[in-house]
Amino acid sequence: MNETAAARGDGTAKLPLFLLSFHYRNELAAMIEEAGWRVIAARRPDAIERRMIASGSTVVLIDARGAREEAVAACTAVAPAAVSAGSAVLAIVEDSAAPDAFHAAGATHYLVAPFDQAVLKTTLRFAERFVERLAGGGSAASARASLRLAESEAWIWKPGDRMVTLSSAFAERIGASGAEVPLSMLFRLMDGPSRRLAREAIDRLLANGRATAFAHRGGLHGERLAHHISFDDARGAVVAWIEVMRGGGPDGDRQDNDMLTGLPSADRIRAWVEERLADEDAPDPRCALLMLGIMRFGLVNAAFGRTTGDAVLQGVARRIERVLDRSGFANAMIARTAGSEFTIALAPPVGVDNAEAIANRLVESVAWPFVSGESLIPLSCRVGIAAIEGEVRRDAGTLFNRAAAALAAAKHGDAGLVRALDADSEAEALRRNQLEIDLRRALDHDQIDIVFQPQVDVSSRAIMGVEALARWRHPHLGELGAVPLFATAARSDFVVPLSAHVQERALRLAARWPDRLRHLRLSVNVTAADIAQPNFVEDFLGRVAEAGFPHERLTVEITESGLIADLAGAADLLARLRRAGLRVAIDDFGTGYSSLAYLKSLPLDYLKIDKTLAEDITGSTRDRIVVRGVIDMARSLGLAVITEGVETEAQLSLLAREGCNYYQGYLCSPPVDVAALEAMLAGAEEAAAAKR
Repeated sequence: MNETAAARGDGTAKLPLFLLSFHYRNELAAMIEEAGWRVIAARRPDAIERRMIASGSTVVLIDARGAREEAVAACTAVAPAAVSAGSAVLAIVEDSAAPDAFHAAGATHYLVAPFDQAVLKTTLRFAERFVERLAGGGSAASARASLRLAESEAWIWKPGDRMVTLSSAFAERIGASGAEVPLSMLFRLMDGPSRRLAREAIDRLLANGRATAFAHRGGLHGERLAHHISFDDARGAVVAWIEVMRGGGPDGDRQDNDMLTGLPSADRIRAWVEERLADEDAPDPRCALLMLGIMRFGLVNAAFGRTTGDAVLQGVARRIERVLDRSGFANAMIARTAGSEFTIALAPPVGVDNAEAIANRLVESVAWPFVSGESLIPLSCRVGIAAIEGEVRRDAGTLFNRAAAALAAAKHGDAGLVRALDADSEAEALRRNQLEIDLRRALDHDQIDIVFQPQVDVSSRAIMGVEALARWRHPHLGELGAVPLFATAARSDFVVPLSAHVQERALRLAARWPDRLRHLRLSVNVTAADIAQPNFVEDFLGRVAEAGFPHERLTVEITESGLIADLAGAADLLARLRRAGLRVAIDDFGTGYSSLAYLKSLPLDYLKIDKTLAEDITGSTRDRIVVRGVIDMARSLGLAVITEGVETEAQLSLLAREGCNYYQGYLCSPPVDVAALEAMLAGAEEAAAAKR
């Protein structure tokens, strides 16, 4: 295994190490720096888990010399967070009998004092190798470390230079307009005594090369900032890592924290919200809630590994904190409430407008790519916003449910990345969510019916085939058509199971048609999501064979115009269906920008003109020219034309004049069941016989 870049002295960033030493902080930090690490050092164990996670450290070193009980307690506190972060925990002990207690507390390595520089360096190297194995190899560990470093707040200054280089995160923290600022500006953040201590710390570092730290109140909102400074020989510069001191004691701050991000737990934020809602003296809204969900985060874990995915979530947590800091909301709480979902609670003074502004900043911040090694990791997120204002119910459950409904609406809707819900819009969102739940039960309870709409020969007016359409017999809402049915399925990623059910049901019904219907063609809908499934052709033809419906009377209609991404692959699949004896139609032509690409690329037999064009044909001359052009283009390609949504004789007359072959619509019949379809054909036969 290669040594760290920092230890080799190649000028790249050092890996971070979090040090807790009750009595030997400065001396030990100097030795660790000499071993090639960047040290974030502390003397007290207060909020150690959160501070370790925020530092992005790959190794945690707890020095138990002279403070064994306190060190064991600190190890017990930090170990779960270190496990979640994929970090090593190294304990320095004073006798060979002590390691058992620290291993029981969660330590992964130990070092017995006294020791020299060479022994320390070797032990740290073993801890580093342990981290690399957890991360899946040296490159993965380095990628994770670089990702954490990229999200850090830091500055670099070369002695003698007038300017200081700031990380983008720290520049945002202090309100700097650029990546470089005068050193004097950095000192102007501090009061007189803090400025003196900062200068002394830097002078001390330059004199003896030992890492040290100083702290002060600063930033846009007066938070306490600790500067952990060290000297980087490769760059010849002072390097500082900034720790935001958020307060809280070792017990209060540790209670139920999320071990991956260091943020409060879901239980803590719910209790915090309940306290705000119970405050009778607070103005409305007493609390606003933002739920942020990372979109398709599973793909990040799949592409880069779980360790890098965890580091990305830690980076998201830090970005959320910075957005809140910049927004000036001191009275707020952030929590990770699900795998890749975060909740932000804001106390007064806050309104929906303020919350939406913060939500938009969060979307922008999360969208900035994360850097992992040589890779860029782009993310996107959605945010749901909820508040309770002027309502009787003010419980936390109502607020959290509303925020969850808002997030679901933001994820599945097309009205933007941020969605705010009041009581009325919450009810609509909950109704849609309930529909998604009901749909999954509908298949088991046999609530999806199939009806058939006739397709009529324009010249003879004879019914030559039917299209199978789905109807949902909802137990409370009554009959729902195919549009709301498949829209609900799309929101809940249920299109493929629903489509397969409708196809199978239609084929089985048609295979049992009475003799009077056995000459009709059957058209079934196939979605772009169906085509994208592995083994689609085999599965579909298997349904046809199982139902026993003849291939030569079956047409596949491709729906969802504009959603087929792989036209070459789709063309191959449809060609295989045609070789099996089926016909292929393109549905809803005229509704999407991909329609012409479909005609060029896909092997087709029919073109179905969307009903919106049929409605327009009796309008202006321009509308008729468009329809005529579509029909002429189809005929020149050897395709038959079917027009949907024909409702009047005037529409049919114009379509016949332009050369349309078939139509379907209410002019002939609405979608009907098998019995009504048979009666319709019987009536047509009787009428034809009477004419003879």
